[in-house]
Amino acid sequence: MSVEEAEVRAADLLSRYGHLQGISLIEPMVHEEFHGKITMTSSFGTEAAALLALVSEVDPNLPVIFLDTRKLFGETHRYREQLVDQLGLTNIQIMRPDETLLAADDPNGMLFATDTAKCCYLRKVEPLQRALKGYDAWLTGRKRFHGGERGQLPVIETAGTRIKINPLAGYNRADIEDIFENRALPHHPLEAEGFLSIGCMPCTDRVDPNSTDVRAGRWAGQDKTECGIHYII
Repeated sequence: MSVEEAEVRAADLLSRYGHLQGISLIEPMVHEEFHGKITMTSSFGTEAAALLALVSEVDPNLPVIFLDTRKLFGETHRYREQLVDQLGLTNIQIMRPDETLLAADDPNGMLFATDTAKCCYLRKVEPLQRALKGYDAWLTGRKRFHGGERGQLPVIETAGTRIKINPLAGYNRADIEDIFENRALPHHPLEAEGFLSIGCMPCTDRVDPNSTDVRAGRWAGQDKTECGIHYII
């Protein structure tokens, strides 16, 4: 699909499915519109189980891309294994940084301290670019209530030559908690310790549990608010 074709396709899909969310949106995207050509990304962070649970009910064999940056909390890896087992997910695709690129640009593993943008590129963006090859669409767990650049998030959008679907865009905190409660989903173990949004260990801090900015602990003290994977085209 060219960029122009993707834009036309996204506009058509938005006109037909833009009023839907959750499973009602996931089902036609997976089974009808992009059958065999759609994947999803998951950080297996604090809210990740919500979308994973919905996807597992639609197709437990849908490819789930997990970016192992080599800088994640050990708790995240264990949480991933717990959710995969509980939800019966059968197609987890673990993508890691290119070792040659790391050796050249981050030989001591401390790039995060001097250039977070480049670190995120090496450890997340480049691996995801490889993982997305062959797919026309991907599902994300982004939500408008996270604010910032996500405040006006559409349920269907373009990402260059691909279509990006955001089934939880209109969900709020209570909606996400309902999914956890109704499906008896476990919470990420670090959430109880004050981590409301969890990424790589060096760039993730605790925040006030009552904070309206769920992502305040990501790259705290910097202008940076996104790792860059959602700008992939």
